[in-house]
Amino acid sequence: MKIAVVGTGYVGLVTGTCFAETGNRVTCVDIDVNKIEKLKSGVITIYEPGLDVLFDRNIKEGRLLFTTNLAEGIKDAEVIFLALPTPPGEDGSADLKYILKVADDLGPLLADYAVIVDKSTVPVGTAEKVHARIAKNAKVEFDVVSNPEFLREGVAVEDFMKPDRVVIGTNSEKARKVMNKLYAPLVRQGNPVIFMDERSAEMTKYAANAFLATKITFMNEIANLCEKVGANVDDIRRGIGTDSRIGKRFLFAGIGYGGSCFPKDVQALHKTSEEYAYDFKILEAVMGVNENQKTKLLPKIKQYFNHDLSGKTIAVWGLAFKPYTDDIREAPALENIKELVAAGANVRAYDPEAMENVKRILGDQIVYTNSPYDALEGADALFIVTEWPEFRSPEFERISSLLKNKVIFDGRNVFELDQMRELGYTYYSIGRDVVA
Repeated sequence: MKIAVVGTGYVGLVTGTCFAETGNRVTCVDIDVNKIEKLKSGVITIYEPGLDVLFDRNIKEGRLLFTTNLAEGIKDAEVIFLALPTPPGEDGSADLKYILKVADDLGPLLADYAVIVDKSTVPVGTAEKVHARIAKNAKVEFDVVSNPEFLREGVAVEDFMKPDRVVIGTNSEKARKVMNKLYAPLVRQGNPVIFMDERSAEMTKYAANAFLATKITFMNEIANLCEKVGANVDDIRRGIGTDSRIGKRFLFAGIGYGGSCFPKDVQALHKTSEEYAYDFKILEAVMGVNENQKTKLLPKIKQYFNHDLSGKTIAVWGLAFKPYTDDIREAPALENIKELVAAGANVRAYDPEAMENVKRILGDQIVYTNSPYDALEGADALFIVTEWPEFRSPEFERISSLLKNKVIFDGRNVFELDQMRELGYTYYSIGRDVVA
């Protein structure tokens, strides 16, 4: 099939590359000239494990193309995906200006029937708005479909190629046949393609992310209570995670969630509930708890240093909001670093992928190092913010020799308490005893 993907951000590039991998001819469109030139020359513009192999192969095979020209990109396309940003506005609602602008532009360009697919996460009713904007200038038949993505950064290629389920919102039988044909190679093992109306599909994405964010936040609340009553949140996680009604995923306590999806989507769903005069109390609690959780370890760091961080050097391991990505949107590391710097501390940071992105925001306010051990040079304490695998089995003797104080503040519960006791560290984590 001939496919167009408008937008070459995280979702758009993964979508375009993976559909090319199943034999389709895909043209990706973006207004960012520099980005398109890089992609044309074979330079991938996001970090996502495994994507580079598919990207290189499909460019070589001529199935993956890039352009800044919308008319050129959608020419003869049977399916046109809109994978455009929907950033939160000042009031928390999703900003649809990019999607609606492209919808305006698409109308006069359509020459034959096409299925226009909202791939972005959008509020309920967006498909109707997109249809209305295209229809103003369209001279041919078309359908607008909602097809939310459920990609996890770090395993997005696997999620796309082997989806748990595919959700498609449409009342058009013609569009349904086109989308069934498109996704057939990806669901050969029997994973369901779930059809529903457009509004239900739009709500499904928000409901899924809000539920997962709530699950994380609930465990963080349990962790906070564990610290007060003397319980161990890791044991509780194992105890409830084996209950099939609950499941073991998204039960790890830590310093809050971040990224491009959960914060934005929870805010947007909360805003939608306000617009329909519904008081969604759980979402209000989720947002409030998560905001406080991000900096939960800062009071403990300050207390350890007698509330004087002036001139202290804190080594920070991890800047991305989660491992296997360079995404720093809503990353807890940013808020913690800003507060440490404001308190007079020096920060030496290391992350395998996200340092360049942080440098664009924080500039030279902190020191960026070439390895986790370089970050420890002259540091008074280690603060673990992101649970990259390479942090799980470090050379503890080397850490001890580099740190001025054998103290670790662990926001992701990377190490075991018994291990820290044996090694003689002072160790603060989330929802567990302090090792003194």
